[in-house]
Amino acid sequence: MAGTTDSVPTIGILLDISGASSRLLLDMQAVSDFASRQGPDTESAGQVGSLVKLQIGRTWVVASIRSTRLADDGLNLIAEVDLMGEGYEPEPGQGMRGFRRGVTRYPLPGSAVHPVSRDALRRIYAMQDRPHITIGTVHMAPDLRAALYVDPLLGKHFALVGSTGTGKSTSAALILHRICDFSPHGHIVVIDPHGEYATAFADKGELLDASNLQLPYWLLNFHEHCDILLTSEGSARQIEADILARCILAAKAKSRMAQEIPRMTVDAPIPYLLSDLMTILQAEMTRMDRGSDNAPYLRLKARLEEIRADPRYAFMFSGMLVADTMAAFLKRVFRLPAEGKPISIVDVSAVPSEITSVVVAVLSRLVFDFAIWSRGESPKPVLLVCEEAHRYVPNERVGSGSSAAGILSRIAKEGRKYGVSLGLITQRPSDLAEGVLSQCGTILTMRLNNERDQAFVRAAMPEDARGFLDAIPALRNRECIIVGEGVATPIRVSFDMLEASRCPASASPSFTELWQQEGGEDAMLDRTIRRWRTQGR
Repeated sequence: MAGTTDSVPTIGILLDISGASSRLLLDMQAVSDFASRQGPDTESAGQVGSLVKLQIGRTWVVASIRSTRLADDGLNLIAEVDLMGEGYEPEPGQGMRGFRRGVTRYPLPGSAVHPVSRDALRRIYAMQDRPHITIGTVHMAPDLRAALYVDPLLGKHFALVGSTGTGKSTSAALILHRICDFSPHGHIVVIDPHGEYATAFADKGELLDASNLQLPYWLLNFHEHCDILLTSEGSARQIEADILARCILAAKAKSRMAQEIPRMTVDAPIPYLLSDLMTILQAEMTRMDRGSDNAPYLRLKARLEEIRADPRYAFMFSGMLVADTMAAFLKRVFRLPAEGKPISIVDVSAVPSEITSVVVAVLSRLVFDFAIWSRGESPKPVLLVCEEAHRYVPNERVGSGSSAAGILSRIAKEGRKYGVSLGLITQRPSDLAEGVLSQCGTILTMRLNNERDQAFVRAAMPEDARGFLDAIPALRNRECIIVGEGVATPIRVSFDMLEASRCPASASPSFTELWQQEGGEDAMLDRTIRRWRTQGR
């Protein structure tokens, strides 16, 4: 069965074809001969993950081998393949040109199967004349650079998923560094729940944490106010919410800025004084009829007093945050102007855990609201990157209903219309809300050890990527399978090494090394306990 067709080596024939998937009959001896030859053009022929091509006139259809098994005769191989795309050959012997995804003409059973040469690989994975960043090398061809196309990557959202320890954070930092280098006047906001990225981007933007974030409480909308200030459930929560809405609206009405707004809503970002809110709450409780239940007022008052006295909430509820600092805050967080530092890292690791989700919700909503209300101005697209995304947009099995889940889901569905790009990074994709991952036009998948996570990612992938996805459990560290709008075709990539100074602080401590050392424990304990008690860092 092996041979040549117009000087193109043949290694098998097409057995059957159905839609995107097909079966080949490969001559095991021919495949073995090609694999044993020295040289990059033939060494991967017939292997799982390698490419083959079939000719129809001047059109070449390219397919990826998903699996192989021994045929009943013991002399041939049965290969399952996924059709990836097609190119054309202007004249015989000139090689394939103009590769593109999708197949318009299907080969017939019996068509000859050929290995893909290195020259053809170079044309398939060629970086087109579009804005792009290079992030690594093609797995089967280490001398070929792998590219991500910036506009499709950001314009239709992206997700980076992978188990802990696979190099996910470093790979995310690599992509962000390349984007920053390519677009020094960009606008990128990274929600960092573990304080990993600050050192990696110290020279590229603003580093914000609980000590300098200064997020004014009056920027919260009513739903976010409720998430922080209401402590009851059921019907009692609704009663408290009605009281809070009236009081906040009355407190905002006392602002001079409110006089310029004919119809003010409770969600309008207008500065108000916490002391005014407390006074209005007390006045409403005083006006109540005797015998009425004042428990909702007392709960709200107690919660307000608790938050104002708690130093952990000072970054949001400080009395110093009553001035109209909205423009200055948006300039800091959104990097307007960027001045060569296009990224802001918002470290929420020191934010009280009970309101971390609210802080993420506020920052995400500000990104979205800014995009909506700035329509008609010169566009300022913003990329919002959310680390540990499964914590903030969980599915119904894990929990839902938070402000963060609502706004991030909305950005996933509608953000691209307004110039808001979403980057989701997670180690547990199966815990993400249904539909959010499927809204990501580009999915970068590193090794996933959990079968449920693997199944969830497979369900969100296009059909032509199934052969690549079967390799997910076998990926090495710093390897990734990329499918979707951000790449010319599904591709397995080995990420570039990132300089130590640009890596996030995500490395695990060495137990064997650190357990060989001793000394200084007393002073270390004193410093730790002092920070612990003062809730400082």
